Amino acid sequence: MARRRSHFKPFPLADILQKVMKKQGIPLTTSDPYLRRIWNEAVGEGIAAQTAPDNIKRGTLFVKVSSSVWIHHLQFLKKEILQRFNELHGKGTVRELNLSIGAITAPVRQCEIVVPTDKITSLSARDERLMKESLAAVSDPELREILRRVMARAISRRRFLEKRKDR
Repeated sequence: MARRRSHFKPFPLADILQKVMKKQGIPLTTSDPYLRRIWNEAVGEGIAAQTAPDNIKRGTLFVKVSSSVWIHHLQFLKKEILQRFNELHGKGTVRELNLSIGAITAPVRQCEIVVPTDKITSLSARDERLMKESLAAVSDPELREILRRVMARAISRRRFLEKRKDR
């Protein structure tokens, strides 16, 4: 008797990776930050919170939307959105808008003031001591190192802003 052939088709690696990262609670952003920024400027804060631009292919901008209600709403605004997007994008190559329901991650909020990495000040002995005392309770060395860097960055940012305010 002949063996039956399996009709197994491999899954795209991106789909598998996205599922694994979602199960682990790790946010996966695949969109281009430039595209996201232009999209947010074109549609405004309210719509941007419910949508996420995916990519541009052959003159079509693919956008993930949180619900069918938002897709319906955006259908009426397609012309204005495309016109505004092309004004900001500067290329005029987007002719169509493809809206589909998808997972929307919260947009990353940008800090008003970002401390340049070359401006990070060294910490005083007191700061180092306080950080060491605070981190003594953390048993995981990897987590302890991450927290140490975050604390150092926060202290440095605070000092940078204080110096800037004094000017």
